Amino acid sequence: MQQLEFVKMHGIGNDFIIADFTKSGLKGLDLGRLAVRMCDRNFGVGADGVLLVLPSETADFRMRLINSDGSEAEMCGNGVRVVAKYLFDRGMCGESVTVETLGGTKVMELEARNGTAVGATVNMGAPRLDARDIPVSGYRGKVINRPLEVDGVMHEITCVSMGNPHCVLFVDAVEEVPLEKLGPRLETHPAFPQKTNVEFAQVVKPDDLIVRVFERGAGVTLACGTGACASVVAGVLTGRCGRQATVHLPGGKLLIDWREDGDVYMTGPAEEVFIGTYPL
Repeated sequence: MQQLEFVKMHGIGNDFIIADFTKSGLKGLDLGRLAVRMCDRNFGVGADGVLLVLPSETADFRMRLINSDGSEAEMCGNGVRVVAKYLFDRGMCGESVTVETLGGTKVMELEARNGTAVGATVNMGAPRLDARDIPVSGYRGKVINRPLEVDGVMHEITCVSMGNPHCVLFVDAVEEVPLEKLGPRLETHPAFPQKTNVEFAQVVKPDDLIVRVFERGAGVTLACGTGACASVVAGVLTGRCGRQATVHLPGGKLLIDWREDGDVYMTGPAEEVFIGTYPL
């Protein structure tokens, strides 16, 4: 029986199965079905998604993310950090690496200790704010503090694309949000033709946020790198926080810096959990 070698990794609890296809092709693999099976936390390996490491014609490497529901995402901030660690720890790149994604090419600087990568700073690029680019239907221009009705209740939303769509809602206390109920209703709302990631953000002080995430295609996750970036961008746009802030997520914290050059930089850890093989 053919076996797939993999590495289980996580970025502050946002966990992934890494499959290296830099020397072999994907021919014959049903990636969606494979991801659903492997990501199952009872009958598979268990993960929020499967990250495929591939050759690239425009960057050092290419990354594809197949969510736990079998759908493909454009970009994942925690995912691109763990891919960078995977590459560095195996001698496939140095302390700087570029990774092509459907959400654009990301440039990373790794932090290493004793020859092992422990984290990375990622240039996530400039946020896209026009409703057409996110995309969001029924709005024109920037979607900042705009009303959205869900099941007869009006919510105030701010929308951002970090290479993938995000809908940010600011709340007084994130622990009181019915995330499992409201998250999927927002994710699949008709206003979001490609669905959306959903962030509930609580501003503790201008440089300190608490965020909970309902991730498109994966559900409730312990962390979301692009979601942390989107939350800080939304906080700046609505006058709630500064351009540099620590974002606390259930799995850990990320430092987000929306620099004056327009790009958003994310710094956070990456860890390897175990290696294994999976029957195909």
